Amino acid sequence: MSIKLIAPDMRYQQSYHQYIQELGDEERYPFPLDFDYQDFPAYLARLTEFEQGVNLPPGYVPSSTYWLVENDELIGVSSLRHSLNDIIRHAGGHIGMSIRPSHRGKGLSKTLLQLTIGKAKAMGIETVHIHCYRHNTASARMILAFGGVLESEVILDQKPQSDIIQRYLCAV
Repeated sequence: MSIKLIAPDMRYQQSYHQYIQELGDEERYPFPLDFDYQDFPAYLARLTEFEQGVNLPPGYVPSSTYWLVENDELIGVSSLRHSLNDIIRHAGGHIGMSIRPSHRGKGLSKTLLQLTIGKAKAMGIETVHIHCYRHNTASARMILAFGGVLESEVILDQKPQSDIIQRYLCAV
């Protein structure tokens, strides 16, 4: 098994399309999974712009997208924000990630998080903010396994079914 973290690459276009189809209607994390990808070269150019901090929508910060690949298959995606603004510090954090549904339950999220934290360290980020929904106990356990410390919980809105975000800090 040859697993590595790479920058998005044209040669994984078919695998990316299959990944998105496999996600179906589930909510997509990290946010670049919601970008239009039908024109794949334009999609890759948009990811590069985000990394360079060019043409960012209001409220966004520069971020790098990474793909976890095994042989010729895309099996995970992470996004690493280079810095945080007040809104993202409140709810969002530095790292967003997902594992392809057919590859979940194999411990790959730990590999993806570890490699993405390595990228954060290489950028000079000393403390990584990692947030997850309180109901996502698998993510919380993974963050704790990497030394994450629960800083606080925040409620996204004041509705009866409000989502509670757990905000963890991890020293890099």
